[in-house]
Amino acid sequence: MSSSGNNLDDEDTFKILVATDIHLGYMEKDAVRGNDSFVTFDEILKLAKDNEVDFLLLGGDLFHDNKPSRRTLHTCMELLRKYCMGDRPIQFEILSDQSVNFSYSKFPWVNYQDDNLNISIPTFSVHGNHDDPTGADGLCALDLLSCAGLVNHFGRTTSVEKIDISPVLLQKGRTKIAMYGLGSIPDERLYRMFVNKQVTMLRPREDESNWFNLFVIHQNRSKHGATNYIPEQFLDDFLDLVIWGHEHECKIAPVRNEQQLFYVSQPGSSVATSLSPGEAVKKHIGLLRIRHKKMNMLKLPLQTVRQFFIEDVVLGDYPDQFNPDNPKVTQDIENFCVEKIEGMLELAERERLGNNCIPDKPLIRLRVDYTGGFEPFNTLRFSQKFVDKAANPKDIIHFFRHKEQKDKKDFVAINFGKFDSKSSSEVTTLRVEDLVKQYFQTAEKNVQLSLLTERGMGEAVAEFVDKEEKDAIEELVKFQLEKTQRFLKERNIDAEEGQIDEEVRKFRQSRRENTNEEDEEVREAITRARAHRSQVEDINMSDDEMERRSGPAIDDSDDDRGPSPTPARGRGRGRARGGRGQSTTTRGTSRRGRGSASSDVPSSGRGSKAPSKNMSIFDAFKSSSSRQPSSRKLPAKNYTEEIEDDNSDLEEVSFTPSRVDKRSSSVSSTYSKQSSQSQASRGAFFVDDDDDEDEFDPFKNAASSRRNRR
Repeated sequence: MSSSGNNLDDEDTFKILVATDIHLGYMEKDAVRGNDSFVTFDEILKLAKDNEVDFLLLGGDLFHDNKPSRRTLHTCMELLRKYCMGDRPIQFEILSDQSVNFSYSKFPWVNYQDDNLNISIPTFSVHGNHDDPTGADGLCALDLLSCAGLVNHFGRTTSVEKIDISPVLLQKGRTKIAMYGLGSIPDERLYRMFVNKQVTMLRPREDESNWFNLFVIHQNRSKHGATNYIPEQFLDDFLDLVIWGHEHECKIAPVRNEQQLFYVSQPGSSVATSLSPGEAVKKHIGLLRIRHKKMNMLKLPLQTVRQFFIEDVVLGDYPDQFNPDNPKVTQDIENFCVEKIEGMLELAERERLGNNCIPDKPLIRLRVDYTGGFEPFNTLRFSQKFVDKAANPKDIIHFFRHKEQKDKKDFVAINFGKFDSKSSSEVTTLRVEDLVKQYFQTAEKNVQLSLLTERGMGEAVAEFVDKEEKDAIEELVKFQLEKTQRFLKERNIDAEEGQIDEEVRKFRQSRRENTNEEDEEVREAITRARAHRSQVEDINMSDDEMERRSGPAIDDSDDDRGPSPTPARGRGRGRARGGRGQSTTTRGTSRRGRGSASSDVPSSGRGSKAPSKNMSIFDAFKSSSSRQPSSRKLPAKNYTEEIEDDNSDLEEVSFTPSRVDKRSSSVSSTYSKQSSQSQASRGAFFVDDDDDEDEFDPFKNAASSRRNRR
């Protein structure tokens, strides 16, 4: 670093490197793009070391796959050990109860305080939707890194009824940071929990106005549906800065939310995982400086990211050049597309001059709208022309067209600009739950669900498809059948088919209206499926398999490898014969469900179908206890503010407190459960220039800092 950069930092200043959505292992088997995510992660860690940051903050999706391959895990651990271990002393301390912050770890303390480790750059991370906890034990890839002492995994929750977010309290000199984290949760569920006041952010009881409140979240920020996103207005207004993961478009410069009065920074991804316009924006990570209640975000451009150029072409905009009635128009269109792609390749070559870190072959995407009677040409033959020039020759061109209006008399003007403004992910996103719901809504009466609900069945099918939970549908059917039987027994219904059907319809309708109870049913069924699989594995495990399990652990890698030279009866993947094909489940397992499901579920092998006995509605009924979701209301708060703007390149926004509350410097170990409090002071300023080389003085009129290094 330059000497001017060192003058910005003192013993009261936190330096944090911020990055999200690294997606290690993305397209790792591709001959051209296989190393892109690893090379960029190496650059990120090198920037953290060169800038001598206090810690590295990751906003989720460190891995692209829920079960990363052995190569991906090995490369990640190798890089973390290379850059994050060393003798450089840690300049900050943790004041909060670490057994609460890292309660899901077998080692509930920050890694740099472990006597067996020598950490120079601590790494804090929440999990994303790609690397979320799954399986019978609710583990994820971050838990492996946490157990190895390489990453501090925080912001994890499993409750579907209530979420209490406890901050990690950090202090360096006179600067205090309350760092909140929330790992990825299905957006619809989290949206509903916010609406029902079931999400509470705990605050330090002492010196509330002296803490800089930082929140890391990994959810949809842009609206993908009615409830398939999290509005910024849902977040508490005492926050100062929100680091928003999951969205891949780089908008790292903090943007002020005028309603909640906090700033939002969206770092974006470090590798392009889709060929959409948002991924074409230049990739950055952020160097965040925090001193007292002020902050500064410096954009650091990533030099090793593969170039990506995208362009849209509407053939109807060239009437003089293309005539649909011309027999050679298809060849003319192909030549036109070749010129467009060649122009993007030349632009990529010019930008690559003088920078040896950029990969040779860029990503190219040409989207062609052939509405108006035109016909697309053969894209496979066309792509062969750019095999040696582009990194993605197979999908270098994409044809699409709008539906034409047939009835001219009833023509209604449609503003296609609204559709064009949406991102491709927003238009093409299809979820399994939505498909199941749509199927049953449009199906004939004889195939409609009479006992199960569309929502519950959709969740179970999503578990089956996305997480490979083979018993999810079976366990959901058994669970809801047993619950319906208990309901009928409690009502003392006579054994008349018509009356029973009517009561079943009423009971099903009541479950559809109570979404919280239905979510709990799905979680209970998934828990029983996990316990079912574990029980089957324990019963069917032979002595040889027991010995093999007690030996070295074998990773279930995605790599294509040859068979082991040592013959064995099993597959050597740590699974019993009865558990073949069974895999992991989603996160969010309730502890109550896990404890109640291990002994009541009969075991079955791979060939088990639905319930082992075809139980009728007249069978014996079993009793069960009902659950009621809890809710919490969050009070509102009032505040005053004063904004100063000097109209310079360095934007500075300061909030002046109306009163100063002097309290002792000690921090209580308990928190006040308040969703919003009076904010005494808040300030933010950041540099948003593209050259990233300008020198600046972020701390004006700052008091002299005391020297108290550890």
